[in-house]
Amino acid sequence: MKVRNVFGRQIFSLLMIAFLALVVWSFFDTDRNRPDQETTITQIAQEVKNGRVERIIIQGNKVTAITKDNLRLTSFKEPSQGLKDYGIDLQAVPVEINNPDSGAGWTTALSVILPFVLFGLFLYFISRQARSGNMQAMSFGKSTARPFEGKKRTTFADVAGLKTAKQELMEVVEFLKQPAKFTALGAEIPKGVLLLGPAGVGKTLLAKAVAGEAEVPFFSISASEFVEMFVGVGASRVRDLFNKAKRMAPTVIFIDELDAVGRQRGAGLGGSHDEREQTLNQILVEMDGFETETNVIVLAATNRPDVLDPALLRPGRFDRKVVLDPPDREEREEILKVHVRQKPVDPSVKLTEIAQATPGLSGADLRNVTNEAAILAARSGRKKITQPDFRQAIEKVILGPLRSNHLLQKREREIVAYHEAGHAIIGHILPDCDPIHKVSIIARGLALGYTLSLPAEEKKLIPRTKFLAEIVQLLGGRAAEEIIFKDITTGSANDLERSTALARNMVTIFGMSRLGPIKFADRDELVFLGREMGLHRVPSESLAAKIDAEIASIIDECWQRALKLLKSQPETLALLANGLLEKETLEDAELAKIWKNLKTKTS
Repeated sequence: MKVRNVFGRQIFSLLMIAFLALVVWSFFDTDRNRPDQETTITQIAQEVKNGRVERIIIQGNKVTAITKDNLRLTSFKEPSQGLKDYGIDLQAVPVEINNPDSGAGWTTALSVILPFVLFGLFLYFISRQARSGNMQAMSFGKSTARPFEGKKRTTFADVAGLKTAKQELMEVVEFLKQPAKFTALGAEIPKGVLLLGPAGVGKTLLAKAVAGEAEVPFFSISASEFVEMFVGVGASRVRDLFNKAKRMAPTVIFIDELDAVGRQRGAGLGGSHDEREQTLNQILVEMDGFETETNVIVLAATNRPDVLDPALLRPGRFDRKVVLDPPDREEREEILKVHVRQKPVDPSVKLTEIAQATPGLSGADLRNVTNEAAILAARSGRKKITQPDFRQAIEKVILGPLRSNHLLQKREREIVAYHEAGHAIIGHILPDCDPIHKVSIIARGLALGYTLSLPAEEKKLIPRTKFLAEIVQLLGGRAAEEIIFKDITTGSANDLERSTALARNMVTIFGMSRLGPIKFADRDELVFLGREMGLHRVPSESLAAKIDAEIASIIDECWQRALKLLKSQPETLALLANGLLEKETLEDAELAKIWKNLKTKTS
């Protein structure tokens, strides 16, 4: 189609050039542009006798005499008469005889025909565009997914960490490579594999690695691409996608963000002809209708498995679930090694320390850390990335960009210094809090200052004492403001939000309160399409009052504890705040000197 379009445009351009050339030629033709003066044939004969005529042009019955003064004298003769009959000596002047059907005749004919040709071409191009639009309308229900054809295939070697997930998916790879090995024993490989995990852990990358390892075509599409404003289009695209995959089997189909069309049905929100429901129904039919020998594997990814329709998760569809957790310290180190392969890293860089300092970050976050470190090194004019570059990159990813131009008034700087000192002192005193590594009053992101604490070891199970210690530490900044300035500011807004959320989760989700081991609420109170509103339990007024009272009790208990701890350390609080006012940032070695002044008897 593109070649035809280019060819048609070239023909149209050539015709336009020829037409313009003809116009220019007729305009600059000297003979045709000389002024014509009508006269009698007798006058022309007299001019010839006088020797003033340079040449004579005869075209049919038309006689044109061109004088030596560059005048064009025109007249007409009778068809049966010649020039001698009018007394013109043919020996005295050269005579040119032109065919009346040539010369101006063909140019005239061309000037008449060419506009019709150009108009016809214009109509042709318009009709072809209309046909092209009609074809696009006819292909509206076609799937936009195409097989991924990259020169460099992604394999499991390019996916660091995720050992358990890769082991689960190796069976899929073996089935795609050697299906007879399984079918000979009557085994059926799962037709659908659902990748579960938070954003950035590598679900899409792992799906590409499956196709790369098996060396089969890889169809990738987002679930939202199925859904359009017209009912039935999504179902049509699903059918077209699976038909393409069957023709190219063995293949891998990857549907990203499956929850966009796979949410629970029957909510009554959207009518009986909801486009999302029809698309989901078609996916269910296509997956359940697979034959064993088709060798088509469907991979899907979502970070919201709780909203998926149960029919998607039954055997015969997405009956295998692979959970992808955020990487641990060893996996983070492996991921960092992958991302620094093509980067000039200084030999002194210790990836182990970087992995230790990035708990909770996903693979996408770690890639962002290495990229930010490279940018910082380039900005500073270094040719290699150093350890300080990585440290600054970690803080930028976790806390936000540095705002060194954000200047505070003297009193505000003092408030921020004592506020962060309160966080740091309580974080160091309480054993359940993570170790403090850095305290700064330089604004980052939306925060006017920050206290950076990193866990010594990663924990999968969090005890109640750690939740309480974190709440006390969050309230430490507000407690320091009240102790020193006898007033409070808006700087504790985020601390209050986080501490209240922790206390509410302790009461309503984890059962860590005097109300007992009861779950009173879901993690997500939002109502999604495909989820009945009535399924969300609403506590009674008396129970809601007890929940609120218990949350308030936890917050008040932690608040009193924060005040007591800071009141017992006035020297250390002042020393740390003054150090921040002087240097703005204090790190491990400087903080260790300040911790020596802490009183050992604390409660």
